[in-house]
Amino acid sequence: MKISGVDIRPGNIIEYEKGLWRAVKIQHTQPGKGGAYMQVELKNLIDGRKNNVRFRSAETVERVRLDTKDFQFLFADGDQLTFMDKLNYDQVALDKDILGDAAAFLQDGMDVVMELYDERPISVQLPDTVEALIVEADAVVKGQTASSSYKPAVLENGVRVMVPPHIGAGTRIVVDVYSREYVKRAE
Repeated sequence: MKISGVDIRPGNIIEYEKGLWRAVKIQHTQPGKGGAYMQVELKNLIDGRKNNVRFRSAETVERVRLDTKDFQFLFADGDQLTFMDKLNYDQVALDKDILGDAAAFLQDGMDVVMELYDERPISVQLPDTVEALIVEADAVVKGQTASSSYKPAVLENGVRVMVPPHIGAGTRIVVDVYSREYVKRAE
């Protein structure tokens, strides 16, 4: 399926230069002069190479349709992650690298969607948001306005995120897995 270069999202698998690439990070840029473009960091799914590419809105790329299956994360053993097929209970062990930065947000028993290309696992999609516990948060600096000031905090998985001043250690929050941003306080 052809998509515009500015419609690429993190996690998308595209065919580029005769290879399969996953979009890792994207940045939409609209310069004062000239047309807007999408700066995309791509990671080759076969050999792990990385590449930064600019896609203009007029350019199209082939988004690869992969077979998807529901899996459940079981456990991590070093750099190997073990998942179980929810239909036939087959287990699959994959390198942690296949998830990239999102691997830090894996939780035991988490339901994920595995994408397969010719029956070979290519990528794992986590839920867009997860709940996490803040274990460490900086103190609020007096005099900062509440509207735009955020402070750093460390989650139970070691990931650093910026949170509003009223959020402290011991609070459960909802975090966007791919942008690593605070979404809201957990219910």
